[in-house]
Amino acid sequence: MERRAEILGDVESMSDEALKINDSSNLSNMPLHMADVGSDNYEQELMLGLVESERAMVVEINEALDRIDNRTYGVCIHTGKPIPKARLEITPWAKYSIEAARELERNGRL
Repeated sequence: MERRAEILGDVESMSDEALKINDSSNLSNMPLHMADVGSDNYEQELMLGLVESERAMVVEINEALDRIDNRTYGVCIHTGKPIPKARLEITPWAKYSIEAARELERNGRL
């Protein structure tokens, strides 16, 4: 729950930063050169990419919380076998065992 709250806070602040609207009265924020415009665009795209990654992680955490409620937490959704405790300690929202995740990646399904 702590990690979820932390990520939600990060998502909000990164979204605000990435989507900040330049105040036209504040010329100090206006790019002076095309390279500056490109840098600004790159920075915004990078920030939006990070926001999307964080949002995806929040979805994963919410799904893990649902699995806890459904008493299926810690069970691989691909194989039905228990996910090792060591994996869950590192990635508490894991829904696949390492073996299942590797298999799904090899087959292009993950």
